Amino acid sequence: MAVLTPDITLADGVPAIFKSEASLKLLSMIHRVAPHPTAVLITGETGSGKELVARAIHSFSLRNDKPWIDVNCAAFPEHLIESELFGYEKGAFSGADNTKKGFFELADGGSLFLDEVGELDTRVQVKLLRVLDGVSYFRLGGNKKIQVNVRLIAATNRDLEQEVAAGRFRRDLFHRLGQIQLRVPPLRDRAEDIEALAAFFLNKQNMSAQFSPEAMKMLKSYSWPGNVRELRNVVINAAVMSDLDTTVIGPDLLPPEVKGSVYKIPIAGGVAPSGAEEVPSGDLDEMERRMIKQALTRHGGDQGKAADQLGISRRTLSRKLKAYSMEGPEAGSESAESPRPLGKLSLEQKNCFRAVLEVPALIEIEGQKFEVQALNVSMGGIGVSGLPMKIYGAADVKIQFHLPNRDIIIKALGKMGWIDAAGRAGIKFASIENSDTLEDWIEGQLRKEGWVATPVTV
Repeated sequence: MAVLTPDITLADGVPAIFKSEASLKLLSMIHRVAPHPTAVLITGETGSGKELVARAIHSFSLRNDKPWIDVNCAAFPEHLIESELFGYEKGAFSGADNTKKGFFELADGGSLFLDEVGELDTRVQVKLLRVLDGVSYFRLGGNKKIQVNVRLIAATNRDLEQEVAAGRFRRDLFHRLGQIQLRVPPLRDRAEDIEALAAFFLNKQNMSAQFSPEAMKMLKSYSWPGNVRELRNVVINAAVMSDLDTTVIGPDLLPPEVKGSVYKIPIAGGVAPSGAEEVPSGDLDEMERRMIKQALTRHGGDQGKAADQLGISRRTLSRKLKAYSMEGPEAGSESAESPRPLGKLSLEQKNCFRAVLEVPALIEIEGQKFEVQALNVSMGGIGVSGLPMKIYGAADVKIQFHLPNRDIIIKALGKMGWIDAAGRAGIKFASIENSDTLEDWIEGQLRKEGWVATPVTV
């Protein structure tokens, strides 16, 4: 069943729809990062839904009743973007007849969304970095410092790591923006979302119509290089071109590229037999990647036989496996090609990552022992419930607990950080026995959620 969030929409009214496993996992990650003021970098292909993710972060944040300002950095000429972001004083330049607040001031207390942040001029990048670091700034032509409290959310369809390597984007700004990164998967990797979105767009045009099974199969097989925007246009066109009394939208109303998306895989020596797996066409890289994967699967991971079937050399196959991150002895198996992470955390953020625990724990304070419930844990501390208020203000704490599905007991020393009237408390670790085991378990939980931790070097 699709999760529909009508309160999170684009300017044209398109809502956030989450049905596939990938998008539901992304929604869970949005809920995790939303309450924190840390900057978030959203990556993904054009039209995949980056703005919806940004709006969801603001909607689920503690700033949701404060301003939301969205800016497309690519829509402004280089000489105007600085004055639009930071404002200007009267007479700062020709045509500046009045003082104007910039987008940062307008978003004060709320969220500022910078779409296509990779388009920013390097000079503006420097000023943006200083603002992110909490430094006051001047309006263009002004002499009064401006201080704002803004949660910055940025998005790009570029590979900013490549842009950094090429010298077109500042490394320090990239790492400042990307302490938390979320990747929006392309629509071709979210088949269940294709079905839900297509039904939604069709319902907006014709409430009594639906796609035939064959037409829906074609929609789900197409690679959608234009992602959600392209899907919406295809569905609207099909609805408009159909008769007013049409209740079933068939393949005849779909464009040629979508109708041609289902076909049999050619194999060495002729046409694939009936029943062979069908793959989407449209995006050549995606077609090639899937054909390689299927060839490896058919031959049990034997790269030599797979190369012969594909009509390429073993060296060429090896190079393509590296390019598509499909290396390994079981590269052809379904489980070998692990999905790309949906989110990235800096090592600093990883150390603060709180994994859900929900196991009994035993704590000792000044010789008194209490059985409590551990709620969550990070390498820095643990959250518990069920503590009596009489221990409020206690300094040193001993705590021990089992990790789920592990026999090893984790023992730690720490100090009470806080406690509330309901007996919930936070304990900061000073030292941990078997810290490697705890870190390994937390990293496993982190990966299950779709995250990966990346070192930050400036």
